Amino acid sequence: MVQNLLRKHIDAALASWTAGKQIAAPPAYQLTEPPKGIGGDFACNAALLLARQLKLNPRDVAEELSGLIASRLSEYVESVSIAGAGFINMRLSFKFILSRLEDILAREDDFGRGDTGAGRKVLIEFVSANPTGPLHIGHGRGAAIGDSLARIFSFAGFSVTREYYLNDTGNQIGMLAKSVSARYGQLRGENVEFPEDGYKGAYISAIAAAARAQEEKAGALPELGAFAVEQILSGIKKDLAAFGVSFDNWFSETGIAVKKSGAPPQTFVETMCGRLLEQGFAYEKDGALWFASSRYGDDKDRVLKRSDGRYTYLASDIAYHKNKLERGFELLINLWGADHHGYVPRMKAAIQALGAPPETLNIILYQLVSLSRAGKPVSMSTRSGEFVTLEEVLSEVGRDACRFFFMLRAPDSPLEFDLELAKKQSSDNPVFYVQYVHARSHSIFREAESKGLKLSGERQFSLLTTAEERALLKRLILFADTIDLCLKTSSPHHMTAYLMELADTYHRFYEKCRVLTDDPQLSAARLGLVRAVTIVIKNGLSLLGVSAPEKM
Repeated sequence: MVQNLLRKHIDAALASWTAGKQIAAPPAYQLTEPPKGIGGDFACNAALLLARQLKLNPRDVAEELSGLIASRLSEYVESVSIAGAGFINMRLSFKFILSRLEDILAREDDFGRGDTGAGRKVLIEFVSANPTGPLHIGHGRGAAIGDSLARIFSFAGFSVTREYYLNDTGNQIGMLAKSVSARYGQLRGENVEFPEDGYKGAYISAIAAAARAQEEKAGALPELGAFAVEQILSGIKKDLAAFGVSFDNWFSETGIAVKKSGAPPQTFVETMCGRLLEQGFAYEKDGALWFASSRYGDDKDRVLKRSDGRYTYLASDIAYHKNKLERGFELLINLWGADHHGYVPRMKAAIQALGAPPETLNIILYQLVSLSRAGKPVSMSTRSGEFVTLEEVLSEVGRDACRFFFMLRAPDSPLEFDLELAKKQSSDNPVFYVQYVHARSHSIFREAESKGLKLSGERQFSLLTTAEERALLKRLILFADTIDLCLKTSSPHHMTAYLMELADTYHRFYEKCRVLTDDPQLSAARLGLVRAVTIVIKNGLSLLGVSAPEKM
């Protein structure tokens, strides 16, 4: 990673400069890309921060620091300059950039793959929609983010397990059974009152009809609650498969919260609550069992077991996370809808009560998706009980556009999904714009082969001297840095932004620099550069679960 390499030497320069001065430690500086036209590839604000602490002139500090930084980075940087109030700008050397280009071409599909994770076990739990209805587009956004994070963490050397937590017990399953039962009775011509809080979607009637058909075929009516869960779960799995999402585990809440014949006398939830009580993390009050979550930053303590003996959802969730830790996972990543924000402090408290550091649990909250068509809002609900399903959006715009659009923004930012834009075959459509780079490049390769030009072999990359070529080279070598940013922020939207910027840089190069020229050596060099672009585009899209077509 370019930035990590630069930081290593900048840190050493800062440590040398601050030695013996009245400062506890070098500041947490920023290393960013400066605005276009500044003349550097990276800008560092360390001099401004140090000057503020020591009450010195920032440009004077920058003058002293720039010499130290230039000396330590001489192998990678061709110039170090000072801009503005005291920013230190660094321009990467062409030799260093070309060495990274060679690395891209040598590693191909493995370019960007790293060992940051060093085999560390990570559990990513996502979607986990209750089996009480079809997946809607909100679930789709969570599925796209979760699956892409799993791909990115795996690519970075983590041992990743994808898990779907199946809430297949409790009040919602009971209400599902009542809803299907009412529709079943109505199908038989009975005067059955539908539950006031029942599930009203058309899918409930479809399940009731399927149950009646099975009854007629088998001569016995299936247990409607279990039958409904099975039917809905089958649909969920079908939708996820069409979306390119798979899970290693489907973890059932029943397994930790419901007693089964032949199992221990206590459920996992009961055992866990008993241990929390013994260890002083829970207490009894007013006939209920309370979790002392306020000790760990929650705004109040929470009930684990009600006075009537029923356990709360929180008790099941804590038991589930205890199970995760007991399975040896070192990092737990949960993707939840933003409406669960109030649940975060109590789960952070639970992780600490279970003996793990709070950073063991990373909860990513993602915001709602609103649909539009050519800029005009699309109703998310056509009538009571109906909503826009993931299947509907998938069938209209396709998997690639659906996944890419869901990750155009950070998870904590609301997302407007324009259905017409997602179907456009033009540069207005972000996913088409990126995929077209890959397809156009392969078109160039086919033309080169038809002219007898070699796509591999010795190349004189020193011929890539235009501003457009250098800009493209620089963007390519920042691929691994983008992966690192996705890891640090737990957000794949940085990859979509990177690929869109890479596509933009490529198109500027394509307009200014003819790839197949009358000069065979220049053509070979530019073909190598274009080959590197296809490698990075394909690898980046793969991390997002999006295809890289060779023809469009």
